[in-house]
Amino acid sequence: MNKSIIHGLKANWQQFLILVLINAFVGGMVGLERTIFPEFAESEFGVKSSTAFLSFILAFGITKAIANYFTGRLSNKLGRKKLLIIGWLFAIPVPLILIFANQWYLVVVANIFLGINQGLAWSSTVIMKIDLVGQKERGLAMGFNEAAGYLAVGVVAFLTGYIANHYAVTPYPFYLGIGIAVMGLLMSLFLAKDTSKFADQEKPEPTHTHQGNIFVETSFKNRTLSSVTQAGLVNNLNDGMVWGLLPALLFSMDYNSEQTGLITALYPAIWGIGQLFTGKMADVFSHKKMLFYGMGLQGLVIVLFGFIQEYYLFVTLSILLGIGTALVYPTFLTAIANNTKPVQRAESIGVFRLWRDMGYAIGALLSGVIADYMGMNYSILAIGVLTILSSLIIKFRMP
Repeated sequence: MNKSIIHGLKANWQQFLILVLINAFVGGMVGLERTIFPEFAESEFGVKSSTAFLSFILAFGITKAIANYFTGRLSNKLGRKKLLIIGWLFAIPVPLILIFANQWYLVVVANIFLGINQGLAWSSTVIMKIDLVGQKERGLAMGFNEAAGYLAVGVVAFLTGYIANHYAVTPYPFYLGIGIAVMGLLMSLFLAKDTSKFADQEKPEPTHTHQGNIFVETSFKNRTLSSVTQAGLVNNLNDGMVWGLLPALLFSMDYNSEQTGLITALYPAIWGIGQLFTGKMADVFSHKKMLFYGMGLQGLVIVLFGFIQEYYLFVTLSILLGIGTALVYPTFLTAIANNTKPVQRAESIGVFRLWRDMGYAIGALLSGVIADYMGMNYSILAIGVLTILSSLIIKFRMP
């Protein structure tokens, strides 16, 4: 055993901070699209159908989900740092394609690249932080990781709305993406260090149950892991709907890009900041209660979105949705990490993230079809009810 390797946040704070900053850039890449895409799709490409419009989230969700799944395995074979760098290489074309796209299918292609970037780069930073801190501070580590990522989503979402409102919906907002992608790649190349040796030195924890087929156990058989996994899927299912339909709903109510930017930015910003607190809570409090109350709050807020028109109510509900999501997000990963063996953890996290981010694709398809046939309000209501049902599965299935 290498005695120079010490787990813990304090012992590895410099490398941990670098990974937090890198993940902020990862989140910023998604923020490019959170506010302006309904206006971008209609004004530049004439795309009005909800199903056609949400195809970019469908492409993003499927590719991110698949990338997540393979990250768990590839991180052990290639090393964490190499995979992080590969993830950033897929980010470079994204803003360039969005700037020069003259057909909607190219926007979908850009989101395939974005999905691969998010799957490889975000998953790598998650695994690297878990490697560094050890068991006792995983929730806190996830809190910092997700806080940085989603606060950056919110900040960039607001900035793109502001830029679009004062200049134009394209190309100016996407120039941000070029800077973000270059900075993320350079930091990963020259500042990040591989953390595989930290995982190799971690002692097996005797309280973990033995797992056979990791995919089946995580997805279906293990009551804890499968309950957490379905909630993760529904969480991103509703986030996919909010990402695509909330700005479209506000756009249809004649809110301008800057107003829409504030509403759509508050949710991921509060989601991000909140995890600085809920990450540590996940180390102390009941995972089951945090997931039940968090998913329940999300569902209630989303249902209410379909019945309001006032600006201040959208702002209030966006904040509440951020709080509900902050309660569950670091708790998902902490619960998965604490119920798997060190040697299996990266793969179980990969399986969880496969299903969680497949929620984007399912949410985009489901909400798009319902919106096209019944209207946006019915689509929002359906996704809210699904989220409440997910909280009840946590309540009655999770030990």
